[in-house]
Amino acid sequence: MNPTRRTGIVRDPRYGDHCMGPDEPECPARLAVLDAMLAAPDMRGRFHEVAPRRADPEDLLRVHSPAHLRRLADTEGRASTYLDADTSASPHSNEAAQLAAGGLCEAIRLVCAGRLDNAFALVRPPGHHAERAKAKGFCLYNNVAIGARFAQQRLGLSRILVVDWDLHHGNGTQNCFAADPSVLVFSTHRAFFYPGSGRLGEVGKGPGRGYTVNIPLLPGFGDGEYLTLFDAILKPVALEFRPDLVLVSAGFDIHTDDPMGGMKVTSRGFAGLTRAVLDIADACCGGRLLMTLEGGYDLAALRDSVGEVLKELSGMQTTPLAPILASADRRKAGYVVWRVKRVHRKYWKSLALGNAAEKPSRLERARAAMARVVAYFTG
Repeated sequence: MNPTRRTGIVRDPRYGDHCMGPDEPECPARLAVLDAMLAAPDMRGRFHEVAPRRADPEDLLRVHSPAHLRRLADTEGRASTYLDADTSASPHSNEAAQLAAGGLCEAIRLVCAGRLDNAFALVRPPGHHAERAKAKGFCLYNNVAIGARFAQQRLGLSRILVVDWDLHHGNGTQNCFAADPSVLVFSTHRAFFYPGSGRLGEVGKGPGRGYTVNIPLLPGFGDGEYLTLFDAILKPVALEFRPDLVLVSAGFDIHTDDPMGGMKVTSRGFAGLTRAVLDIADACCGGRLLMTLEGGYDLAALRDSVGEVLKELSGMQTTPLAPILASADRRKAGYVVWRVKRVHRKYWKSLALGNAAEKPSRLERARAAMARVVAYFTG
Protein backbone atom coordinates (compact mmCIF):
# COMPACT_ATOMS: atom_id res chain seq x y z
CA MET A 1 0.00 0.00 0.00
CA ASN A 2 1.33 3.41 -0.90
CA PRO A 3 1.31 6.03 1.85
CA THR A 4 -1.58 8.47 1.59
CA ARG A 5 -0.05 11.15 3.84
CA ARG A 6 3.24 12.97 3.66
CA THR A 7 4.87 12.01 6.94
CA GLY A 8 8.13 13.59 8.01
CA ILE A 9 10.70 12.10 10.34
CA VAL A 10 13.27 14.14 12.25
CA ARG A 11 16.49 12.25 12.83
CA ASP A 12 20.18 13.01 12.97
CA PRO A 13 23.27 11.02 14.04
CA ARG A 14 24.16 13.80 16.50
CA TYR A 15 21.30 12.68 18.75
CA GLY A 16 23.47 9.66 19.49
CA ASP A 17 26.23 11.89 20.85
CA HIS A 18 24.23 12.44 24.04
CA CYS A 19 25.17 9.64 26.44
CA MET A 20 24.56 9.62 30.19
CA GLY A 21 26.51 6.42 30.88
CA PRO A 22 26.95 2.77 29.86
CA ASP A 23 24.06 1.38 31.90
CA GLU A 24 21.47 4.11 31.43
CA PRO A 25 18.14 3.10 29.86
CA GLU A 26 17.91 6.39 27.95
CA CYS A 27 20.76 5.55 25.58
CA PRO A 28 21.85 5.99 21.95
CA ALA A 29 20.74 2.43 21.13
CA ARG A 30 17.13 3.62 21.31
CA LEU A 31 17.54 5.53 18.07
CA ALA A 32 19.87 2.96 16.50
CA VAL A 33 17.08 0.37 16.50
CA LEU A 34 14.73 2.90 14.91
CA ASP A 35 17.27 3.65 12.18
CA ALA A 36 17.51 -0.08 11.45
CA MET A 37 13.71 -0.35 11.32
CA LEU A 38 13.49 2.55 8.88
CA ALA A 39 16.09 0.89 6.65
CA ALA A 40 13.95 -2.24 6.26
CA PRO A 41 12.52 -2.81 2.74
CA ASP A 42 8.91 -2.11 3.76
CA MET A 43 9.84 1.23 5.36
CA ARG A 44 12.73 2.57 3.31
CA GLY A 45 11.96 5.69 1.31
CA ARG A 46 8.41 6.12 2.56
CA PHE A 47 9.05 9.12 4.80
CA HIS A 48 10.28 12.65 4.26
CA GLU A 49 13.51 13.42 6.10
CA VAL A 50 13.45 16.63 8.15
CA ALA A 51 16.89 18.09 8.83
CA PRO A 52 17.03 19.47 12.37
CA ARG A 53 18.60 22.74 13.42
CA ARG A 54 19.66 24.02 16.80
CA ALA A 55 16.77 25.79 18.48
CA ASP A 56 17.04 29.56 18.47
CA PRO A 57 17.71 31.04 21.92
CA GLU A 58 14.48 33.03 21.78
CA ASP A 59 12.52 29.82 21.25
CA LEU A 60 14.20 28.18 24.22
CA LEU A 61 13.63 31.25 26.39
CA ARG A 62 9.87 31.10 25.88
CA VAL A 63 9.96 28.00 28.09
CA HIS A 64 13.26 28.06 30.01
CA SER A 65 15.14 30.60 32.10
CA PRO A 66 18.38 32.28 30.98
CA ALA A 67 20.16 30.57 33.88
CA HIS A 68 19.03 27.16 32.59
CA LEU A 69 20.42 27.86 29.13
CA ARG A 70 23.73 29.02 30.63
CA ARG A 71 24.00 25.94 32.84
CA LEU A 72 23.49 23.59 29.90
CA ALA A 73 25.86 25.60 27.71
CA ASP A 74 28.52 25.19 30.40
CA THR A 75 28.32 21.39 30.01
CA GLU A 76 29.62 21.50 26.44
CA GLY A 77 33.01 19.82 26.17
CA ARG A 78 32.93 18.48 29.73
CA ALA A 79 33.23 14.75 30.27
CA SER A 80 30.17 14.46 32.50
CA THR A 81 27.99 16.92 34.37
CA TYR A 82 25.31 15.75 36.78
CA LEU A 83 22.17 17.86 36.48
CA ASP A 84 19.95 15.90 38.88
CA ALA A 85 19.86 12.42 40.40
CA ASP A 86 18.69 10.84 37.13
CA THR A 87 20.11 13.21 34.54
CA SER A 88 23.60 14.03 33.34
CA ALA A 89 25.18 15.69 30.34
CA SER A 90 28.10 14.53 28.22
CA PRO A 91 30.28 16.79 26.02
CA HIS A 92 27.74 17.01 23.18
CA SER A 93 24.48 16.74 25.16
CA ASN A 94 23.57 20.41 24.92
CA GLU A 95 23.96 20.35 21.14
CA ALA A 96 21.82 17.20 20.89
CA ALA A 97 19.17 18.72 23.16
CA GLN A 98 19.03 21.95 21.16
CA LEU A 99 18.79 19.90 17.96
CA ALA A 100 15.93 17.91 19.51
CA ALA A 101 13.93 21.04 20.31
CA GLY A 102 14.90 22.71 17.04
CA GLY A 103 14.12 19.60 15.02
CA LEU A 104 10.60 19.47 16.38
CA CYS A 105 10.13 23.18 15.63
CA GLU A 106 11.33 22.66 12.07
CA ALA A 107 8.87 19.80 11.59
CA ILE A 108 6.06 21.97 12.99
CA ARG A 109 6.99 24.69 10.51
CA LEU A 110 6.85 22.28 7.57
CA VAL A 111 3.50 20.80 8.65
CA CYS A 112 1.94 24.21 9.20
CA ALA A 113 3.27 25.37 5.81
CA GLY A 114 1.50 22.46 4.15
CA ARG A 115 4.70 20.79 2.98
CA LEU A 116 4.06 17.79 5.23
CA ASP A 117 0.81 16.36 6.60
CA ASN A 118 2.29 15.17 9.90
CA ALA A 119 5.65 14.23 11.39
CA PHE A 120 7.43 12.25 14.09
CA ALA A 121 10.52 13.76 15.73
CA LEU A 122 12.73 10.76 16.54
CA VAL A 123 14.92 12.74 18.88
CA ARG A 124 16.76 12.48 22.14
CA PRO A 125 17.15 13.52 24.86
CA PRO A 126 13.43 13.48 25.65
CA GLY A 127 11.81 16.56 27.13
CA HIS A 128 8.56 16.45 29.08
CA HIS A 129 10.14 16.41 32.57
CA ALA A 130 12.33 19.47 31.99
CA GLU A 131 11.21 22.45 34.06
CA ARG A 132 11.73 26.16 33.41
CA ALA A 133 15.01 26.21 35.33
CA LYS A 134 15.84 22.55 35.85
CA ALA A 135 16.81 19.46 33.88
CA LYS A 136 15.01 16.41 35.23
CA GLY A 137 14.17 12.79 34.50
CA PHE A 138 16.53 12.33 31.49
CA CYS A 139 15.22 15.63 30.00
CA LEU A 140 17.27 18.77 29.29
CA TYR A 141 14.90 21.02 27.30
CA ASN A 142 11.13 20.58 27.15
CA ASN A 143 10.77 19.82 23.46
CA VAL A 144 6.99 19.70 23.26
CA ALA A 145 6.54 22.91 25.26
CA ILE A 146 9.09 24.70 23.09
CA GLY A 147 7.27 23.40 20.01
CA ALA A 148 3.90 24.63 21.28
CA ARG A 149 5.21 28.13 21.98
CA PHE A 150 7.00 28.15 18.61
CA ALA A 151 3.70 27.35 16.87
CA GLN A 152 1.97 30.16 18.72
CA GLN A 153 4.63 32.88 18.68
CA ARG A 154 6.33 32.20 15.34
CA LEU A 155 3.49 30.73 13.27
CA GLY A 156 0.50 32.54 14.74
CA LEU A 157 -1.53 29.53 15.87
CA SER A 158 -3.91 30.09 18.76
CA ARG A 159 -4.90 26.82 20.43
CA ILE A 160 -2.58 23.85 20.92
CA LEU A 161 -3.52 20.38 22.19
CA VAL A 162 -0.71 18.44 23.88
CA VAL A 163 -1.36 14.71 24.38
CA ASP A 164 1.09 12.86 26.62
CA TRP A 165 0.74 9.06 26.82
CA ASP A 166 4.15 8.38 28.42
CA LEU A 167 4.25 6.15 31.51
CA HIS A 168 5.49 9.10 33.57
CA HIS A 169 3.66 12.35 34.10
CA GLY A 170 5.04 15.30 32.13
CA ASN A 171 5.52 17.65 35.07
CA GLY A 172 7.47 20.21 33.05
CA THR A 173 4.82 20.45 30.36
CA GLN A 174 2.02 20.80 32.90
CA ASN A 175 3.83 23.51 34.83
CA CYS A 176 4.62 25.47 31.68
CA PHE A 177 0.96 25.73 30.66
CA ALA A 178 -0.94 25.40 33.95
CA ALA A 179 -2.34 28.95 33.83
CA ASP A 180 -2.73 29.15 30.04
CA PRO A 181 -6.14 28.38 28.47
CA SER A 182 -4.64 28.44 24.97
CA VAL A 183 -2.86 25.11 25.56
CA LEU A 184 -4.83 22.04 26.58
CA VAL A 185 -2.64 19.36 28.20
CA PHE A 186 -4.06 15.83 28.36
CA SER A 187 -1.98 13.19 30.15
CA THR A 188 -2.39 9.51 30.93
CA HIS A 189 0.31 8.18 33.27
CA ARG A 190 0.98 5.76 36.09
CA ALA A 191 -0.30 6.93 39.46
CA PHE A 192 1.99 7.25 42.52
CA PHE A 193 5.06 7.04 40.29
CA TYR A 194 7.89 9.29 39.18
CA PRO A 195 7.86 12.31 39.25
CA GLY A 196 4.97 12.32 41.76
CA SER A 197 2.80 14.92 40.00
CA GLY A 198 -0.24 14.54 37.78
CA ARG A 199 -3.00 13.93 40.32
CA LEU A 200 -6.56 13.97 39.04
CA GLY A 201 -7.26 17.19 40.96
CA GLU A 202 -4.43 19.06 39.23
CA VAL A 203 -6.60 20.83 36.67
CA GLY A 204 -4.63 24.03 36.04
CA LYS A 205 -4.50 27.42 37.69
CA GLY A 206 -6.36 30.72 37.32
CA PRO A 207 -7.57 31.20 33.74
CA GLY A 208 -6.08 27.80 32.88
CA ARG A 209 -8.34 25.82 35.20
CA GLY A 210 -9.82 22.90 33.30
CA TYR A 211 -7.17 22.99 30.58
CA THR A 212 -5.01 20.40 32.35
CA VAL A 213 -6.60 16.94 32.21
CA ASN A 214 -4.67 14.36 34.22
CA ILE A 215 -5.63 10.68 34.22
CA PRO A 216 -3.45 8.78 36.71
CA LEU A 217 -3.72 5.02 36.26
CA LEU A 218 -2.88 1.93 38.26
CA PRO A 219 -0.68 -0.72 36.60
CA GLY A 220 -2.30 -3.18 34.21
CA PHE A 221 -4.06 -0.87 31.76
CA GLY A 222 -3.78 -2.13 28.21
CA ASP A 223 -4.88 -1.36 24.68
CA GLY A 224 -8.62 -1.37 25.26
CA GLU A 225 -8.55 0.62 28.48
CA TYR A 226 -6.23 3.31 27.08
CA LEU A 227 -8.28 3.67 23.93
CA THR A 228 -11.48 3.90 25.99
CA LEU A 229 -10.00 6.87 27.87
CA PHE A 230 -9.03 8.53 24.61
CA ASP A 231 -12.49 7.91 23.18
CA ALA A 232 -14.53 8.91 26.25
CA ILE A 233 -12.42 11.81 27.58
CA LEU A 234 -9.83 13.09 25.10
CA LYS A 235 -12.01 13.03 22.00
CA PRO A 236 -15.00 15.01 23.33
CA VAL A 237 -12.79 17.55 25.13
CA ALA A 238 -10.55 18.02 22.09
CA LEU A 239 -13.52 18.48 19.75
CA GLU A 240 -14.91 21.08 22.15
CA PHE A 241 -11.51 22.84 22.41
CA ARG A 242 -10.90 22.80 18.61
CA PRO A 243 -7.08 22.96 18.52
CA ASP A 244 -5.16 24.48 15.62
CA LEU A 245 -2.40 21.90 16.10
CA VAL A 246 -1.99 18.60 17.95
CA LEU A 247 1.33 17.69 19.60
CA VAL A 248 2.00 14.28 21.15
CA SER A 249 4.60 13.41 23.78
CA ALA A 250 4.92 9.82 22.60
CA GLY A 251 6.37 7.61 25.31
CA PHE A 252 6.57 3.88 24.67
CA ASP A 253 7.29 2.81 28.26
CA ILE A 254 3.61 1.84 28.66
CA HIS A 255 4.38 -1.15 26.41
CA THR A 256 3.74 -4.50 28.05
CA ASP A 257 7.41 -5.49 27.59
CA ASP A 258 8.93 -2.28 28.90
CA PRO A 259 10.92 -2.71 32.14
CA MET A 260 9.86 0.65 33.60
CA GLY A 261 6.33 0.33 34.66
CA GLY A 262 3.64 -2.33 34.56
CA MET A 263 1.30 -1.22 31.76
CA LYS A 264 0.02 -3.62 29.09
CA VAL A 265 -0.15 -1.66 25.83
CA THR A 266 0.97 -3.58 22.73
CA SER A 267 2.39 -2.35 19.47
CA ARG A 268 -1.09 -2.68 17.96
CA GLY A 269 -2.39 -0.54 20.82
CA PHE A 270 -0.02 2.27 19.85
CA ALA A 271 -1.37 2.12 16.33
CA GLY A 272 -4.87 2.50 17.80
CA LEU A 273 -3.87 5.47 19.95
CA THR A 274 -2.27 7.09 16.91
CA ARG A 275 -5.43 6.54 14.88
CA ALA A 276 -7.52 8.13 17.65
CA VAL A 277 -5.31 11.22 17.75
CA LEU A 278 -5.19 11.42 13.95
CA ASP A 279 -8.99 11.41 13.87
CA ILE A 280 -9.01 14.36 16.27
CA ALA A 281 -6.46 16.25 14.18
CA ASP A 282 -8.43 15.54 11.01
CA ALA A 283 -11.62 16.83 12.60
CA CYS A 284 -10.09 19.97 14.12
CA CYS A 285 -7.04 21.20 12.25
CA GLY A 286 -6.63 19.63 8.84
CA GLY A 287 -4.67 16.67 10.20
CA ARG A 288 -1.80 18.78 11.58
CA LEU A 289 -0.21 16.35 14.03
CA LEU A 290 3.36 16.25 15.39
CA MET A 291 4.81 13.56 17.63
CA THR A 292 8.03 13.73 19.61
CA LEU A 293 9.77 10.78 21.23
CA GLU A 294 9.75 10.59 25.01
CA GLY A 295 10.30 7.31 26.90
CA GLY A 296 10.47 3.67 25.82
CA TYR A 297 13.29 1.43 27.02
CA ASP A 298 12.71 -2.08 25.69
CA LEU A 299 14.43 -1.81 22.35
CA ALA A 300 12.37 -4.40 20.47
CA ALA A 301 9.12 -2.97 21.82
CA LEU A 302 10.23 0.55 20.93
CA ARG A 303 11.18 -0.49 17.40
CA ASP A 304 7.92 -2.33 16.73
CA SER A 305 5.71 0.32 18.32
CA VAL A 306 7.28 3.29 16.53
CA GLY A 307 6.97 1.32 13.31
CA GLU A 308 3.25 0.88 13.91
CA VAL A 309 2.85 4.58 14.69
CA LEU A 310 4.65 5.59 11.49
CA LYS A 311 2.55 3.26 9.37
CA GLU A 312 -0.57 4.81 10.85
CA LEU A 313 0.67 8.38 10.38
CA SER A 314 1.59 7.78 6.74
CA GLY A 315 -1.55 5.87 5.77
CA MET A 316 0.28 2.61 5.16
CA GLN A 317 -2.39 1.12 7.43
CA THR A 318 -5.63 2.20 9.07
CA THR A 319 -6.27 0.44 12.34
CA PRO A 320 -9.95 -0.20 13.17
CA LEU A 321 -10.72 1.03 16.67
CA ALA A 322 -13.88 -0.94 17.43
CA PRO A 323 -12.12 -4.29 18.13
CA ILE A 324 -9.62 -2.61 20.45
CA LEU A 325 -12.38 -0.79 22.33
CA ALA A 326 -14.29 -4.05 22.65
CA SER A 327 -11.30 -5.68 24.36
CA ALA A 328 -11.36 -3.22 27.29
CA ASP A 329 -12.14 -4.19 30.84
CA ARG A 330 -15.24 -2.02 30.96
CA ARG A 331 -15.50 -1.96 34.74
CA LYS A 332 -11.90 -0.82 35.20
CA ALA A 333 -11.92 1.74 32.39
CA GLY A 334 -15.44 2.93 33.18
CA TYR A 335 -14.54 3.73 36.76
CA VAL A 336 -11.66 5.96 35.63
CA VAL A 337 -13.90 7.67 33.06
CA TRP A 338 -16.48 8.37 35.78
CA ARG A 339 -13.84 9.86 38.11
CA VAL A 340 -12.44 12.13 35.41
CA LYS A 341 -15.90 13.31 34.35
CA ARG A 342 -16.82 14.04 37.94
CA VAL A 343 -13.84 16.44 38.19
CA HIS A 344 -13.96 18.00 34.72
CA ARG A 345 -17.66 18.24 33.93
CA LYS A 346 -17.69 21.78 35.34
CA TYR A 347 -15.14 22.82 32.69
CA TRP A 348 -16.29 20.83 29.64
CA LYS A 349 -19.92 20.48 28.55
CA SER A 350 -19.02 17.34 26.62
CA LEU A 351 -18.13 15.54 29.87
CA ALA A 352 -21.52 15.87 31.55
CA LEU A 353 -22.39 12.69 33.41
CA GLY A 354 -25.17 10.68 31.79
CA ASN A 355 -27.64 8.37 33.46
CA ALA A 356 -27.18 6.64 36.80
CA ALA A 357 -25.84 3.53 35.08
CA GLU A 358 -22.54 5.36 34.52
CA LYS A 359 -21.94 5.59 38.25
CA PRO A 360 -19.98 2.63 39.67
CA SER A 361 -21.44 0.74 42.57
CA ARG A 362 -20.35 1.37 46.15
CA LEU A 363 -18.50 -1.97 46.13
CA GLU A 364 -16.67 -1.09 42.91
CA ARG A 365 -15.64 2.27 44.34
CA ALA A 366 -14.42 0.64 47.56
CA ARG A 367 -12.36 -1.91 45.62
CA ALA A 368 -10.84 0.83 43.48
CA ALA A 369 -10.02 2.94 46.53
CA MET A 370 -8.29 -0.03 48.18
CA ALA A 371 -6.30 -0.67 44.99
CA ARG A 372 -5.13 2.94 45.00
CA VAL A 373 -4.03 2.66 48.63
CA VAL A 374 -2.05 -0.52 47.87
CA ALA A 375 -0.48 1.13 44.80
CA TYR A 376 0.49 4.18 46.85
CA PHE A 377 2.47 2.11 49.35
CA THR A 378 3.92 -0.41 46.87
CA GLY A 379 4.41 1.65 43.69
